[in-house]
Parts: sequence; C-alpha cells; structure tokens
Amino acid sequence: MSTDTPQPQDTERAAQDWQHWHEGRVAGVAAPYGPLSLTGTHWLSDHADGRIPQVPGRWREDGGEVVLDADGEDGLTVDGEPFAGRVRLTADRGPVEASRVAYGGRRLVVLSREGLRAVRDFDPRSAARRAFRTIEATPYDPRWVLPGAYRPYGGVRTVRVENADGAERGLSLAGEIVFEAGGAEHVLHAAVEPDGSLWAVFADATSGTSSYRFRFLRPAAPSPDGGVTVDLNRALLPPCAFADHFICPFPPPGNTLPFAVEAGERSRVDN
Repeated sequence: MSTDTPQPQDTERAAQDWQHWHEGRVAGVAAPYGPLSLTGTHWLSDHADGRIPQVPGRWREDGGEVVLDADGEDGLTVDGEPFAGRVRLTADRGPVEASRVAYGGRRLVVLSREGLRAVRDFDPRSAARRAFRTIEATPYDPRWVLPGAYRPYGGVRTVRVENADGAERGLSLAGEIVFEAGGAEHVLHAAVEPDGSLWAVFADATSGTSSYRFRFLRPAAPSPDGGVTVDLNRALLPPCAFADHFICPFPPPGNTLPFAVEAGERSRVDN
C-alpha cells in the first residue's frame, strides 16, 4: 500500500467521492435493466429449431446476423412497434433498454462473440433483482490509492482464458499497468477501452474467500507520460457476480496479485 500521507481535507473529499461512486454502483446494479435482470444467455447454436424456451419468435443465425421471425400473437415489439414478420438483427451495442427487440418489460438483446450469436433475456422482474440488497464494499482507505504507469505493448495481444460459463475465449490485451505495493513491483495486463480508460481482470489473496473469485479494475486513461492511478478502493465485482448468465473472462496469466487487496467491492448481499 502507499506510504504517502495525504492531507486530511484531501482524504475527506476522496472518501466522499468514493461514497458517491459506491452508491451509484449499487443503484446501477439494482436498476431495472442492470446486471441483476439478466435471466438467460441463449446461444443460437444450441437451438437448431430456432425456438428458445420462454422467448417468443424463431431465432436463427444467418451469416453475421440474426434473423427473427414472429407472429403478431408472439407479442414482440421491434424498435418500439408491434412486430409481425421477419427482421434481420445485428449485435446490440447500446444500453440494454435501447435494444431493438422487447417482450413486454423484457429486453431481448443480440450478443455476438467469436462468430457465435446469442439472445440475452433481461427481465426487471428477475428473482435476483428482487432479492438484492446491496454490494458489500470496504470503506475508502487512502493507502490503497497507488501511483502507477501504463506500458503499452505496441500492439494488441490476445490470450485464451476461461470464462464464467466454462468456455474458453480470447481476451485482447494492450499493455501493462505497473505499480508498487508492499515494497515490490506488480504488473496487471490490461485492455484499453474505446474512451482510452484501462480495464484489468485480476485476482488476489482474498479471491474466493473474503471477496468474489475475481474482480475488475478500471483506471482512467493514462496521462501523456503514461502515469496511471491504481485506486484499488474501486475494485469492481464483475457482472457474473450478480447473474450466472454473464460470460465474464477470468484473470489472464500474471494477473493474480500475491497479496490481499482488502479494498473495493467484495460481494453481493441479498435480503
């Protein structure tokens, strides 16, 4: 952990900012189309007849698209209008509530991964959403805010990692986040998001015991000289901590820290 001593007013402000972040995270998870509402990820390759249990219509892959056929009795809407006929769909990229296909309050989201397509079913009435109470998180501690540096590889590297659904998929990584903790240097291999921020999947000595089996870290975009703030107070639970139907990647080789990160989000808490 950091050995610097922050000023009291800076610590108080940072603690307030963290509290607002935490409250926003809880609200986002509990939102009608937050991760708790995902009730199924249905790979179309598993449904040769185009019928998905509990999902109206007939769904099939055709090249790089999904073809949906439905009757008026199916009760589906497309782009907000009652739908009957055939429509070709590409992967939904925006927020869940903006997905093209809906069934009442449910949103049916087209997903694409490594050449395969799936339909995700988000239902605000899910049992997980009804049961959810909060996210257990360790209170803010300034000692877990660590200076670091980002070192790009000079090209994207793809490694194969197991995912939460048991399948192995490629994880694209663009560089390393380097920082010191406990007097030693540590490295996390990270991806770069479209907005320039970083994303790392990591485990530590608490994983699977006092915290979820792995977590995410999303540092802001590096400064021009490569500087990065590694704020482990904002270690995130992955979506699969809230619903079993997500396909979160496990940490890639080298991303298991050899010490206990007693900071950030730890587990989901239900009523």
